[in-house]
Amino acid sequence: MQGLRVGAVGLGCMGMSQCYGPADEEESIVVLHRSIELGCDFFDTAEAYGPYTNEELLGRAFRDRREKVVIASKFGFRFKNGRQVGAETDSRPDSIRRAVEGSLRRLQSDYIDLLYQHRIDREVPIEDVAGTVAELVREGKVRFFGLSEVGGATLRRAHAVHPVSALQSEYSLWERNLEGDVIPVLRELGIGLVPFCPLGRGFLAGGVKCAEEYPEGDTRRFDERYRASNYDSNVKAAQTLFNIAQAKGARPAQIALAWLLHKGDDIVPIPGTKRRIYLEQNVGADTVQLTAADIQTLDKALATGTVSGNRYPDWMMAGIDR
Repeated sequence: MQGLRVGAVGLGCMGMSQCYGPADEEESIVVLHRSIELGCDFFDTAEAYGPYTNEELLGRAFRDRREKVVIASKFGFRFKNGRQVGAETDSRPDSIRRAVEGSLRRLQSDYIDLLYQHRIDREVPIEDVAGTVAELVREGKVRFFGLSEVGGATLRRAHAVHPVSALQSEYSLWERNLEGDVIPVLRELGIGLVPFCPLGRGFLAGGVKCAEEYPEGDTRRFDERYRASNYDSNVKAAQTLFNIAQAKGARPAQIALAWLLHKGDDIVPIPGTKRRIYLEQNVGADTVQLTAADIQTLDKALATGTVSGNRYPDWMMAGIDR
């Protein structure tokens, strides 16, 4: 990852502020502090989470221990009156600079360890984005440059201007879209992969419900993979994972994360949680041993095409660069 080094498993912090039920700041801060104790030092946030409140949460949690953590944040969406404007993007150089100044203020930090473009802006050449981040790196406000949900061609163009340290994209046992065209480019260029939703928004952890049973405001209500007949077929597809977990005396989430970790040292998943018990289980995935036969069985059981439903609605998929 171009010199960026972090623990084997990171922590996605979005759910501490939105998407999966009500926030609990006191418990969230306990989880953030416990993460450091467990050797989990890589924390993922964004100006869009809240908006803004998630960065503020990390700022309060880490203001007296900034040197112990690696914080990744993101820019690139458009906001108006403190609210995100749908999926509209804005990666103009001046907008990137304003976003970074806002993030630094909310994080109570002089620098951002890893700065991602949250989604590609089709109106701004990626070379201009990379050039602006390169300036911020020279100024000491950013340490490393990352991209999110982009394809191989965009990675190459950006990397030619300034080294890309990491790509953040959805990747898990049941979302394998990167394997054909993207991961080979990452390996060629020495770029790390940071899979978000490595547990399929909780589906691969087991014990989930169909979409309609989740409360309003929970994003799983709108995930096609949780809905109607898709839910039933996806539970069947994931049964192999659950069986392996039971045989090994592990949690299903640990098996799903161990599968990712066995794919390479350049892969650092960021499962999200706001509960200590799940944090400890997730970090413990680093000790789970999978055999070559286990990996082959999981690869086959949850191969591309075995999972029903798209991961995003069409209007959000339009922002994915593939």
